[in-house]
Formats: sequence, C-alpha cells, structure tokens
Amino acid sequence: MKRPYFKKVILSSVYFGWWSVLAGSVVSLWGGTFYGSGFSAVLKPLASDLNIGRGTASVASGIGRIINGPQSVLTGRLSDRFGAKWIIVTGVLLMGLGLISMRYVFSLWAFFISWGVFFGIGANCALALPLDKLITDWFVRKRGRAMSIKNTSGGLGGVIILPLIAWLTSTQGWRETCFIGGLVMLGVCLPLVIFLIKPYRPEHYGWLPDDEVQTDTNITAGQLTTDSENIDFTLRQAIKTRAFWLLIVAVAGLDLIGPTLSAHAIPILTDTGIDPIRAALIVSFAALFAIVGTVTSGFLADRVSKNRLRFLLMAAMLLVCTGTGIFILNQSAVAIYAWMILYGLGTGTFGNLIAFTRGHYFGRKNFGIIHGTSMILTPPFAPFAPIFAGWVYDKYQTYLPALALFTGVITVFAVALVFARPPHLGKFLRTTVK
Repeated sequence: MKRPYFKKVILSSVYFGWWSVLAGSVVSLWGGTFYGSGFSAVLKPLASDLNIGRGTASVASGIGRIINGPQSVLTGRLSDRFGAKWIIVTGVLLMGLGLISMRYVFSLWAFFISWGVFFGIGANCALALPLDKLITDWFVRKRGRAMSIKNTSGGLGGVIILPLIAWLTSTQGWRETCFIGGLVMLGVCLPLVIFLIKPYRPEHYGWLPDDEVQTDTNITAGQLTTDSENIDFTLRQAIKTRAFWLLIVAVAGLDLIGPTLSAHAIPILTDTGIDPIRAALIVSFAALFAIVGTVTSGFLADRVSKNRLRFLLMAAMLLVCTGTGIFILNQSAVAIYAWMILYGLGTGTFGNLIAFTRGHYFGRKNFGIIHGTSMILTPPFAPFAPIFAGWVYDKYQTYLPALALFTGVITVFAVALVFARPPHLGKFLRTTVK
C-alpha cells in the first residue's frame, strides 16, 4: 500500500497521528473548557437573567450527559466502522452553533435546547469517545503520551480559557461570551479537525501505529506490539470480565464530583465571599495541577505494567476524596487551595488513564463499541449530580451535604478497583476451542 499522498513539507515531516492529537487538543482547550468549568462562570448571571434556580439551570448541563450514554453506543459503533473524523467534525459544528444560539436565549426551554441538546450532543461527539478512539487507533507504544497531550490541553483551558470566560462574562455578559465561544469553535476548531484528522486507522495509509514497527513482546502496557493488539476482545467477551464492570464503577464515582464542580465550582467559591474573577483564577489552579497529573500519569502509563494501572486509577480517586474532605471540614483559604490542588491532580490522572486503560485491557479493534457500551452502562450520576447539588443549595443554602455524600461514595468505589485486574483473552479463546 502506498504511503499517504499528503506530502507537504510541514505535515509529512511529522507522523500524522500527532497532527490529529494537535487538532483534538485545540478542541479540548477551547470547547472542553466551555463545556466543563466554563458553565460555572456563566451560571450565576445566566440563572439570574432567566429567573431560575441553580438546580434548574444545572439541568441544561445534565442533558448532554444524559444523552451521552445512548449516544456513545452509536458513536462508538460508527467510529469502529467508519473512523472518528466526521463524528468529531459534526460535534465541533454542533458545539459552535449551540454556543452562538445562546446569544438569543430568553426562555428556559430555549436554554435547554441550545446548551443541553445542541452544545451537549456536539461535545459528546467532539470531546469524548470518538477522540479517544482516534488516539487509540493511531498510537500503541506512545498512547499514554498522546492521551496526556490531548488531556493536558483540557487542563490548560482551565488555566487560560476559564479566566478569560469569567472576564468576558463580567465585562460583556454571558450572551456575548457564549457567542464569541461559538465563533471560535467554527472559525478555528472546525478547520483544524477537517484538515488535520484522517478518517481511518493508520494501516489504511500504509503506516503502523506510532509510525514504527515493533518486534518486542514486553508485557508493559505502553510496550504492547501491534501484533499483540490484533488479539482484541469483542464486546461480548469484554462484558464477561470483572474489570469491565469495575472500571464502569470507578467512572461513575468521579461522575459525582467532576460534573458538579463544572457547574458549581465558581458559585461555591463566590458564596464564601470571593469575587467571580478571583474564583475563576482559583479554579484554574485546579486545572493547572490537572495538567501535572495528566503529564505525570502519561509518563507512568507508558512504563508500568497493565496490572498496575488500576492502582494509579485508585490513587487518583482517593486524591479527589482527600481534597474534597479537607474543604468540607474547613472552608478557609488554605483548605480551598488544598482542595483545588488535590482535586486537580486526581482528576487529571484519572481522566488521562481511563480510556488508556480500556484500550490496553481490551484492544484497539472494538475499542469504540466497548468504550461506548461502558458509558451507557455507567450509572447516570454525571447528569444528576449537579442538579442534586444545586437542589441541596437551593434548599439549605450550602453545598456541603452534597459534597460529603459524593466523597463517601467515591471512596468506596475507589477501593473496589483493587479487584480490577487486567482480563486475559486466552481463556475465552480456550473456551471457543473446546
């Protein structure tokens, strides 16, 4: 098979998988920040303008997460069969249109449709499973590094883009802020994903993953060879493993706290007397340490055995619990910064490793459908946790009871990861032979 015909000097000098990582990173940097912590920057003025409570406003951020489960099965299957490119392109387009339409939102239902449906569905396509599938297809030995680059951009967005969103909201209003966000999605992110992402796996263009042929058979996760990855779990085989279900449980645990802080982090801090721009800067402190967790975990993931990945995931969850527990016990400035540091380290590590772990546990070929099915089977904590936290605040004028409940559940789920040993495909093959 011939090498790709795209021979321009700049692009052809670098393995094309890295250009795809760059495009995905820019989308995560800008769009991921708006979808995540950016919502908390516009929550208060938006809720006041539309005359709704924080719990009701949080429903919009939950709609996309509710849809994400069934949508992931479809996008996973389509990504496995046709590649991830056009799913990501569609997602970026919907995100841009959803943000632009926020400028013209004057009712609750219009808000739900613009942010919850259009922006939410778009984010599920552009930021979630298809992007992880793309990186899983193009990288094996360097998958941890590729994932960490993409995920680091999301953390960097919290450091750079979130304060910008807060400043724009304070000076221009939330409508103009969303409008500007949508223009950047369509004018910058959309061309990047169109030109820098290819539709198919690297083998289609004459490459192997990582642009190199591997011949060793070391057992470390980051040193799996292309040949060994041809032995892939099917969905039916994967769901029969304990690890498949325990990884789902782990994701469900962090789905309690992550989406809650995406929607309420800045209101939580401003309720203590901190002004909105300073609150955004403090939240960006968490994003900064998420970058540290992402980079560190990416370095470790390419070098540790598959058997130790579960302990990295467990440690990440316990860091989040420890930080949140400190804040629950004491809302001082020191406690707030300790919370942001530990929360950032934990979420950065976990977010970088979960798709990486599934890819190395179950292989490349059916990663999309396995990852997508995992998402639809994950208990729907992500959409309802922010709503519950908002309801708790509306009722008791404090978020602490909700945070305490979430921390206890996450701790239990983290300990369960001890039993998430890597599954072995050999026993399924032996069963087939018999």
